[in-house]
Amino acid sequence: MPRGASPKRERQYEHSKDSALDRGESGKRAEEIAARTVNKERARSGESRTAGRTSTEDMSSAERGGQRSHKGAQGPTYDQLYEEAKKRNVNGRSGMNKAQLKKALGDK
Repeated sequence: MPRGASPKRERQYEHSKDSALDRGESGKRAEEIAARTVNKERARSGESRTAGRTSTEDMSSAERGGQRSHKGAQGPTYDQLYEEAKKRNVNGRSGMNKAQLKKALGDK
């Protein structure tokens, strides 16, 4: 957790980490999921110094979990894939759909 994180965010981190471990994720992966979840919530509520577009404009972590809970893991959203492609400077990304972005980024 970042220095100065509130007790609420500490509890949220531990809860997310425990949930990921209960689902069978490795310890390292569980910590990553928990950190990303907490960081996104911090960005959405204005607690972080910088915030990316997908953190502030994308759906919240809780909303995403609720939508996908009955469908299983479907991976990152189109917007998240597009932002990653933008960071990696993938040519033709604006005309790609989700599957094409996944393939261009080398995701399974």
